[in-house]
Amino acid sequence: MKGRWLIVFGFLGAILLGAFLFMLPISSSNHTWMRPMDALFTSCSAVCITGLTVIDVGRDLSCFGQVVLLCLVQLGCLGIMTCATFFLVVAGRRISLANEFSLMNAYGASGVRGFRSLVVWVAAAMFAIEAVGMLLLWLQFTSSQPFFASLADGHAWYRAAFYSVMSFCNAGFSLDPGSISVFQNRPFVLVTMGVLVILGGVGFLVVYNVCTVKFWQRNLRTRGRLTLHARVVLQWTLFFSMLMFLLFYLLEWNGVLADYSASSRPAIAFFQALTPRTCGFSVVPVEELQPATRFLSEVLMFIGAAPGGAGGGIKLTTFAVFLTTLFAICRGHRDTVMFNRAVPETIVREATVIVVVFAALVTCAMTVLLVTEEGISFEYLLFEIVSAVSTTGLTCGDTTVSLSTVGRIVIMVCMFCGRLGAIAIVMLIGGRDERVTIRYAREELVVG
Repeated sequence: MKGRWLIVFGFLGAILLGAFLFMLPISSSNHTWMRPMDALFTSCSAVCITGLTVIDVGRDLSCFGQVVLLCLVQLGCLGIMTCATFFLVVAGRRISLANEFSLMNAYGASGVRGFRSLVVWVAAAMFAIEAVGMLLLWLQFTSSQPFFASLADGHAWYRAAFYSVMSFCNAGFSLDPGSISVFQNRPFVLVTMGVLVILGGVGFLVVYNVCTVKFWQRNLRTRGRLTLHARVVLQWTLFFSMLMFLLFYLLEWNGVLADYSASSRPAIAFFQALTPRTCGFSVVPVEELQPATRFLSEVLMFIGAAPGGAGGGIKLTTFAVFLTTLFAICRGHRDTVMFNRAVPETIVREATVIVVVFAALVTCAMTVLLVTEEGISFEYLLFEIVSAVSTTGLTCGDTTVSLSTVGRIVIMVCMFCGRLGAIAIVMLIGGRDERVTIRYAREELVVG
């Protein structure tokens, strides 16, 4: 139980520290004290790697404030427990069993051996991918400059680093107004950021598994294999990416895509197909999309990314288990089978609990906002809540800025609960698992 509360207080401590730093005049571009509610909301959104904001990051924050934002996003992405364990590993200290179990639960890695080396690999992989992404973005930002002049362009390096971190961490904070609409006609920038979003969304375990499999060897023992977790994540990531790409292309062909050239449309559709599941970046204004496109975006936001990744939502694997279980029940099968492997009953129960808890959280938050936010439409409020609960960060127009104080508190609670995950919330409420030794008599009940 202590380990569970340690995670909660770790995130709360990071949020409060970030809020204090944002309030300082050095964090503001006009060197004034930021309002406490604005600072707290920004810090909560950064630590929860959401991207919803009530300020203009590029205009209202100084360079110091933007660096604080980057650090909070990195901290939230890697995880408080993972950061603490990483520094313990570097210092050569022993990891407690409680902390190891907490990390295993966070990454869904209960069967992984050598977790100390895995944690170091996770941190190294994150910084390496972000560094490569920064280099690729810098090359595209300075493509029109002479080589030696581009090397000295500190602004280009900074923008490349900022967008690389925000893309991989699936945070969605932008230095430019209108999210990343400035890159509408730069397909290579969108593709680079899109790949970073995918890598951050599939989770470290999948990247680790794919990198450790020696595909060129025929011997199964020495080659290794893709785990069931990796297979499910990769399959559903590809499925949802392709499906949303096609639907967005068809639904918005005469909509928002009509104003762009034929060469820019595929890149815009590709990027907009990825962001609803994990990241809060938007190439085109969300409020200008077709209602059907916004609804599909809400569905994808609710499903989210993979466990152990930077995204939120109920997670891809949870949705896959839940949907497969429904099909199995309809067919009269006892087991939930995926890739010729039976999913344990405990995992099926956890998936069901996660879906119900997230749906209940959205319902409760929506009820409160319908009472407190009279000037905002039902559709925009629902979109905002789903975006907060799934830690996606997309918003319709100025909905986030227009929220009242109570509304902002509700959104912060949604972001915090969404970052912790539904299972963590249930475990905190339920406490320890008590084994019941009494078995009650069975009796039929009519349902349906």
